Amino acid sequence: MDINVKQLKEKMDQNEEFVLIDVREPYEHEEFNIEGELIPLGNFPGVIPELEDRKDKEIIVYCRSGRRSSMAQQMLLNAGFKTVRNLEGGVLAWIDEYGA
Repeated sequence: MDINVKQLKEKMDQNEEFVLIDVREPYEHEEFNIEGELIPLGNFPGVIPELEDRKDKEIIVYCRSGRRSSMAQQMLLNAGFKTVRNLEGGVLAWIDEYGA
């Protein structure tokens, strides 16, 4: 289950409740981010237990293009998380649509 940048922006504008996670590296997050919590993909396996309290919430993961966040999405789904969405096209799609 994926989400596009327009759907994400709409959720943000309507102050919907969801968890937004950036799986890029810290330097990428510093350059530009869309306010997601930074959890680099390499740290993901060890951090999943810490996310247990969010298991029933909608989680949206993003990266630069959607590839790394797709891996994070699969890890979370395999760990029993219910609703995990991958941002299609990642930050690149966001910048194309809304600018940096």
